[in-house]
Amino acid sequence: MTLSVYLGDLTYNTISLATEAFPLNVGYIASYCKKQFGDQVDVKIFKYIDDITDAISKSPPDVLGLSNYAWNRRISSEIFKFALEENPNTVTVWGGPNFPTDIDSQKQFLKKYSHVDVYVPIEGEIGFSNVIDKILNISPDQMKKVISQQTIENCVSYNDDKLLYGNIDPRIKDLDEIPSPYLTGLMDKFFDGKLSPMLQTNRGCPFRCTYCVDGSGSVNKVNNFSLERVKQELEYMGTHVPDTTKSMIISDLNFGMMPKDSEVCNMISQVQEKNDFPLQIQATTGKNSKKRIIDAISTTNGALQLWISVQSLNQETLKNIRRENISVDQMLELVPAIKETNLATASEVILGLPGDTYQGIIDTFRGLMNAQIEDIQCYTCMMLDGAEMNSAVERKKWNFKTKFRVLPKDFVKLKNGKNVVEIEEVVVENNTLSFKEYVELRCISFSLFVTNIGIVYHPLLKFLSENHIEVFELIYETVKNLENAPNSVKSVFKSFEKQTIEELWDSPEEIEAHYQNDQEFQKLLDEDSGMNVMQFHHAIVVGNTMDDWTNYIMSISKTLLQNQTNFDTIKEEFENIEKYCFGLSHNVLSETRMNDNPEFSFNYDVGKWAKSSEKKLLDFKYDTPSKLKFILTKKQNNMIEDKLQIFGNSSTGLLQTIKRIPRQNLWRIPISINS
Repeated sequence: MTLSVYLGDLTYNTISLATEAFPLNVGYIASYCKKQFGDQVDVKIFKYIDDITDAISKSPPDVLGLSNYAWNRRISSEIFKFALEENPNTVTVWGGPNFPTDIDSQKQFLKKYSHVDVYVPIEGEIGFSNVIDKILNISPDQMKKVISQQTIENCVSYNDDKLLYGNIDPRIKDLDEIPSPYLTGLMDKFFDGKLSPMLQTNRGCPFRCTYCVDGSGSVNKVNNFSLERVKQELEYMGTHVPDTTKSMIISDLNFGMMPKDSEVCNMISQVQEKNDFPLQIQATTGKNSKKRIIDAISTTNGALQLWISVQSLNQETLKNIRRENISVDQMLELVPAIKETNLATASEVILGLPGDTYQGIIDTFRGLMNAQIEDIQCYTCMMLDGAEMNSAVERKKWNFKTKFRVLPKDFVKLKNGKNVVEIEEVVVENNTLSFKEYVELRCISFSLFVTNIGIVYHPLLKFLSENHIEVFELIYETVKNLENAPNSVKSVFKSFEKQTIEELWDSPEEIEAHYQNDQEFQKLLDEDSGMNVMQFHHAIVVGNTMDDWTNYIMSISKTLLQNQTNFDTIKEEFENIEKYCFGLSHNVLSETRMNDNPEFSFNYDVGKWAKSSEKKLLDFKYDTPSKLKFILTKKQNNMIEDKLQIFGNSSTGLLQTIKRIPRQNLWRIPISINS
């Protein structure tokens, strides 16, 4: 008998694609199973909810294996229930990193999800194959009985109020033992123009950050795929991606940090030359060895951005989250070298970490801006199953006050009428940070998110810095000076603060009950609730309010300069910068973007000066004024249009588009139109 196996790493696509990554994780499990059992198993892989529900309805599987991440837990649970309604004998196997670490919590977890027969807590290939091996030659009506009565290595199950915990085998050291899901054709159907191929070159993380599920000692050792295997997969992607797919995801936890990663980047460069792919790479770059990382990713033709993931510059906070072995100072010291390579820089800050304060977070923002980090993204600390911070001990120690909110884009109405909404638990208060401070920091981080966006306002921030004004003061004043803002900007901030508060709930049960009401669920569909508040309002600014935003920050900048400089001596320079920033950011996402091209006369070469490292703007004065037109190229427009076709023109669609277009390709380009 051939065993029917369905594997899924599910994503929502109700209003837009929630996660665009290929289901490479379950692809590895599928290819490993096929290697172990050959024609004894018939394995099908799924990404989209409708596809797997249709398949289950037509032919329920013998075994259903689904991934468990923070963004698909509830839908996976509902699909398990649905499968059991169709076939009560289906063996249900769950796996992924978001599994509690202590015994009591594991019991509670498996008791809550009693429709799950087996959980695979670490890497899935061996554990899932062990499940298949136990039931391979057993009649379907006996499979669940066999599974429930014995331990299975690399797996956990729950029976009679007891955990059945099989021995955990060592992780797979030579990852080439897992056949490539690409080279075996298992990923072919996912080259659909919607999803982005995912590349994995290694597994594991040498760091132990307490808020992260990858910080456990069980995955502390880094294991690798061979370079030849990586090369073959990259070449395969390059020849199979449709023309509309320009992005790729690297799932390594510290890409660029390993010596081999420079060779991987060279391989990527070669694929780019042949296939015009990838033009954008989503990756988490390494936390140490930044010089090596810079050298590596500088060869990818601007596709990769360097992430300087500080989370906080507060040394006590870094110690509390076990990041003291990550040199923040060394990271920031390398920024000048990064600039010389023309790499884009980005960093993350997390609100709500243990021991961090309002002033500490302000100082983190200030420090990152002084270091000229171009993209500073601020997140609220999530409490994740599988992370040390989510333990009862840590919760009590830091007096975490948490709320719950809907994960943006992660909701669906199933064909059985059930409304499914994914939910996350976030820290909004602790023993060093009040809720009021949390809300204000969110508003400041929003202004930072919009204003510190590299190319557009880089000339302004550079000019302020050269005139000895701390650039963070501009960000701070945008929030503290709102009474003088244009109405459109006031409205955005008011909406942002209101939704920052209103998105928070006291319990997941409240959210679940609320959105079972179809009228309330319709608000999710209409994007009236449940969006990523930060990115949603950023999209509003870029799509509808960018001119007013530019005028507002220019007025604040002018006041700062007037208060701290002899403004009359730099007035002409400032006005040139004002026009330049306006031209770059004007009307990049509307239907008229190709025809609405602003023109200005300049006395200074602002663009050339902005790229220089030492000279002042005065050194770049034209002999005669130069007229510039700010345009989008056909290539830029095609990239924008491709993403808009996938994600739509709604505010949510706009934000998805913005996220997936390299910054250097989103904004206008100045061209000379002098006669």
